[in-house]
Parts: sequence; C-alpha cells; structure tokens
Amino acid sequence: MTSAADDRPAPPAAPGRSADHPAYADTGSTHYAMLLALMCVVVILSGIGAAKGVVFGPIITDGGFFLFPAAYICGDVISEIYGGRAARRAILASFGANVLSVLCYAIIIVLPGFDDAYGVQKQAALEVALGPVWQVVLAGILGFLAGQNLNTLVMVAMKRRTREKRLIGRLVSSTGAGEFVDTLVFCTVAATAIGITTVEQWANYTFFGFVYKVAVQYAVMPITAAVIGWIKKREPTYQAALGAAAAGEPEVSGPDAR
Repeated sequence: MTSAADDRPAPPAAPGRSADHPAYADTGSTHYAMLLALMCVVVILSGIGAAKGVVFGPIITDGGFFLFPAAYICGDVISEIYGGRAARRAILASFGANVLSVLCYAIIIVLPGFDDAYGVQKQAALEVALGPVWQVVLAGILGFLAGQNLNTLVMVAMKRRTREKRLIGRLVSSTGAGEFVDTLVFCTVAATAIGITTVEQWANYTFFGFVYKVAVQYAVMPITAAVIGWIKKREPTYQAALGAAAAGEPEVSGPDAR
C-alpha cells in the first residue's frame, strides 16, 4: 500500500545537479553578487595596504594583513554554495578589478599637478604610496590565483565525496592548503616592495603571515559555517538542487556545478 505522500511529485531539478553530484546554487542571485563585490573590494584595498611594511615587535607584516583573510572567507563561501566555476570567476573578476585600479593609479601619478611646494609634496607622496602597488598587485595575483584555486579545488573535491557533511573539515583543509601556497608566492614577489632586504626578514614575513592568516580563518570558521548555512537556506536554487538529489533525478550539465 502506498500513502498519499508517495504520490507527491518530486521537487523540480535544478540545472547541473543530481543525486550523483553535490548540490550547488545558480549564480544569478543577490547573495552571489554581494559576495563577489565584497571580494573585489577586499582585494583592491589589500593591494594598497600591503605596500606598507608593518612591524609589531619582532613580527614583520604589511598593512593589508587585517583585510586579506576576508577574501579567502568569501572564496570559501562561494566555493561551497555556488561551485568551483563560480569561485574561479569571482577570483578572476576580483583581480581584473585590481589590475584596473593599478592602471588608474599609474594615470593619476603621471598627470601634471600643481608646481607649488604643496603640489610637489603631494606628488611625491602619491608616488611613494601608490607607486609600488603594481608589484604588490602582481604578487597578489600570482599568490591568490595559485592559493585560491587550490582552496577551491580542495573544497569542491571534498564536497564531491562528503556532500552536505563535514563542512568544517572542508574549510580547515582548504584553508591550510590555499593559504600556504598563497603566502609563499605573495611574500616572495612582494618582499622588496615593502622594504624587505634580507632572507631573515623574508622568512619572518612569510612564516608569521601564514600563521596569522590561518589562525584568523580558523577562529572565524564557526561564523563562516553559519553564514554558509544561512545563505543555503535562502537560495531557492540550492534548495531545489538538494530536492533533486534526494529524488535521485539524473544530472543535467550546468554552468557552475564544478
């Protein structure tokens, strides 16, 4: 005998999802747009701040140290909810915006300014503050592309095996791997731009940068997980994808599933 519940139609399938693949939301939503915008802003501001060397006692870092972990948190949220392709698109968009900002800084610096004492001082300050940003941005592009892509790869690969379970495990593993590669590449390329001249200073900068970034992301991981859960519940296409998976519907290829 079957009950009335057995005769109910299965939830509609979301494009690109199935029982054999993890659920992902489509990117045509306000939440994705806001995460993408936040990621772009954080990356641009980090490029400016990182041009300044900062010293806390024996620890060497840069002025963007308090901003950059937020970019990886955004990347984790996007990878978990929207998939690998959506995350890679966000990475490229954020660094496209960063490159555009560097071009704007270069134009601002070469534009003719006032020739009085104040104008000359201001021109010199702009050259010192914004002049090295291109090197920091290059370091950020190389490091973030390598690290964030590895971060996304680990998140997506682990979710393919664990589905909706072990979110914290995915965050811990992807963060450690991604931040290590990112920090190593970034600190090597950007070192001279912030005034680092010795191997000892570089090692200090790299080691404490990695420890700090990972510590911050691990500390806020419960918040990251809560944000992911909050958005999942409010993304209709994510809930539809879960319904399709539960109903065992066949996969239909979509733009953001991997």
